[in-house]
Amino acid sequence: MADHHEASVTLPSDPVSVTAARRYVTDVLAEWGLPESAEAADTVRLIVSELATNAVLHTLGQSPTFTVDVHLDRDEQLRIGVTDSHPRLPKRLPAAVQQDNGRGMVIIRWLTAESGGKLSVTPTAEGGKTVWIALPWTVPAP
Repeated sequence: MADHHEASVTLPSDPVSVTAARRYVTDVLAEWGLPESAEAADTVRLIVSELATNAVLHTLGQSPTFTVDVHLDRDEQLRIGVTDSHPRLPKRLPAAVQQDNGRGMVIIRWLTAESGGKLSVTPTAEGGKTVWIALPWTVPAP
């Protein structure tokens, strides 16, 4: 496998795009050697779903699109970033808050840490932000 792979897709900020983002990342990772049936693929699908949902729901109509970037470096680290153009950074809600939603970042943070990875948020030059996850890359033996 090559030292570095990159893939990217920009989608409209619409709820149907969450499914498209998840499918896109699943297909890219399968092409790079991670079978769709692998446990790591399930984890990545859930993380991408949460990141894309946040980009659609929490930008308050101020981000007409969002971009999903996928990077694989030296068969060691997988990075996935979701970028939107809304300047507000994600916030962790207090545990005492009783809501039906608003737990996406908690889920992302937990799944990322459980997989041995890290989560970060970086502002973009255009005034938006990218939420990144970095995970160790391991492809199951055939």
